[in-house]
Amino acid sequence: MQRRYRGMTIKLLVAHAEGLTRTGIVQILQTAGDMAVVAQAATRHQMTRLTALCRPDIVVMDGGSGEFCEPEAIRETIGTPADVLLLTPPRLDGRLLRALEAGAVGFVPMDSTARELHNAVRLIAGGNGFMDPTIIRPLTRVISRRTAREAEPSDDRISALLTPRERQVLAFIGQGLPNARIAQQLMVSENTVKTHVSRLLAKLGLHSRVEAALAVRDGWNGRATLPG
Repeated sequence: MQRRYRGMTIKLLVAHAEGLTRTGIVQILQTAGDMAVVAQAATRHQMTRLTALCRPDIVVMDGGSGEFCEPEAIRETIGTPADVLLLTPPRLDGRLLRALEAGAVGFVPMDSTARELHNAVRLIAGGNGFMDPTIIRPLTRVISRRTAREAEPSDDRISALLTPRERQVLAFIGQGLPNARIAQQLMVSENTVKTHVSRLLAKLGLHSRVEAALAVRDGWNGRATLPG
């Protein structure tokens, strides 16, 4: 959302399931003279209803709660429209990445100071995003792990990319057989096996036989038609 903050009061909704924590967040926010908490929510249903009713500028949301920071809840919130600022737990997980993808624009650790929280709120109200520097590296690790999982060869991908013979060769590689033994099993020349190996590695974006063997053991269950 592109909004310009010009000293107007920033309307906030605080969504947190724990009453004492929610009260503390509200008190911190209201120490700033340019901020007003117009509503509080203890459940996702309350958050959705009150966001539509009170039209806050920003929803300050519990980032450690699966109820609040699920992508659908965030999409419902920003559709009102209101920006979403997540108060993140000490240990980040995939939920925060999904929240970012769903449209959350602010990420502030729960142990931040009042000044840091106020600053983040003002930046977001001014049409900017905010991510505390301490969150960037852990979130990058989450992204890297997910990217690595998505890059692993899967059954469907292997079936779509490889010929039946290449799948047979890959299955033998997973069993640790060298090219000469694979050639004997398939009753073809060793050069033919080398050609199959080169092609399947290129198709799957792998760099070595070791990676191919790991693909069979970790990313693919080895369902291939092996000669009897």
